[in-house]
Amino acid sequence: MEILTKKTFTEKISELNSGDWVFKGNKPAILDFYADWCGPCKMIAPILEELSKEYNGKIDFYKIDVDKEPELSRSFKIQSIPSLLFISMEGNPQMALGALSKNELKKAIKNTFKLE
Repeated sequence: MEILTKKTFTEKISELNSGDWVFKGNKPAILDFYADWCGPCKMIAPILEELSKEYNGKIDFYKIDVDKEPELSRSFKIQSIPSLLFISMEGNPQMALGALSKNELKKAIKNTFKLE
């Protein structure tokens, strides 16, 4: 899982504050907004790592440290962590809040990205 900065977010995901959402990726993505001090973030991290291997080549997984990238956090109105942003190839991104279980994440992936 790659950690994104504002610069790499702009290169790989989308321009900030451009008005219309235009996703630059070539496959769906999940962005994990987290902090090193966050207990629930630490609980979900190994699950996301497992899923990144399970969906390798189908979904890109990224992490954004809310303490190091406050502008990205503000852009997505992150008020609690972990927050997961599901970005499909079409339409607007969908946000999920909290430390979801692996089964809940797989269900969200299936429903959002139409993947098994």
